Amino acid sequence: MNAEVHVLDYEPHMVAPSHYYRTRLRPGGHSARHVRRIVRAYVTAWGMAPLTEIAELGVTELLANVVKHVPDGTCTVILRRRAHGLRVEVHDSDPALPRPGDPEGLAEQGRGLALLDALTDAWDAERTGPATKMVWFELVSRTPAGGP
Repeated sequence: MNAEVHVLDYEPHMVAPSHYYRTRLRPGGHSARHVRRIVRAYVTAWGMAPLTEIAELGVTELLANVVKHVPDGTCTVILRRRAHGLRVEVHDSDPALPRPGDPEGLAEQGRGLALLDALTDAWDAERTGPATKMVWFELVSRTPAGGP
């Protein structure tokens, strides 16, 4: 296990082996690389390899927000194979919904949600409890994956 990633638990087959992956972790500075490998493996196995790069980029942006904004630094990442493509969810314990930034010039921050908006087919954030939220995005596959 990478010293930067603290996997708290995972359930790769909670719904169905071919449609779902879940892990709870405490991401660190370099943990996005670990999660990108997981995303790549599942998306490729699900026959949606053309979605891999965008899915990896999207999950990287969401994990960066967890590292920066979530007080306890933990989150749950869920990958869901759908008939039309892929849904990626990141659940955390910060109830504040993310707001798109308004970066100026060469600012290094504030572009993540704008990037999600530009690259994904849909995304949103919603409260899942009094002190929790979920940020998700979906990618539509141009070739059917045959999922639910």
